[in-house]
Amino acid sequence: MSALSAILRSVEGGNFAFWCPGCGYSHQIAVGTPFRNGASWSFNGDVEKPTFAPSLHCKSGHHADGTPPGECWLCKKGSKACGVCHSFIIDGQIQFLGDCTHPLAGQTVQIPPWPNGSE
Repeated sequence: MSALSAILRSVEGGNFAFWCPGCGYSHQIAVGTPFRNGASWSFNGDVEKPTFAPSLHCKSGHHADGTPPGECWLCKKGSKACGVCHSFIIDGQIQFLGDCTHPLAGQTVQIPPWPNGSE
C-alpha cells in the first residue's frame, strides 16, 4: 500500500483504500482489478477529493454471512468490525447512509487523513 495523498492509498491491482471514521478501519475500493465477486467502481482521478461510484456497501460478521448474532464469532469477541457501512464517496466526503450500524449513520464527513501506524 502506498500513499497517494493524506487520505487515499493505492492498493495492489490498481485499487484504492481510505480510512473510514465510522468503522475505525480502512475500506478498499476496486477500480483497477475487480473484487472476487466482480464488483468495481469508477474514480474521478482526484486523490485529494475523490469520487467513487456507485455506493460502497461493506458488511461484516453476521451482517455479511447470515449467522445469527448470538453465534457470530465477531460479536462474541465484542469486535467493532461486525456491522454495516454503506456510503457514497463524493468530492472527498463520505455520505454515510441510514443503514450503517455505526454512530456516523446519516451524516456526511470529510475523508480523514490516515492515522499514524495504521497502514
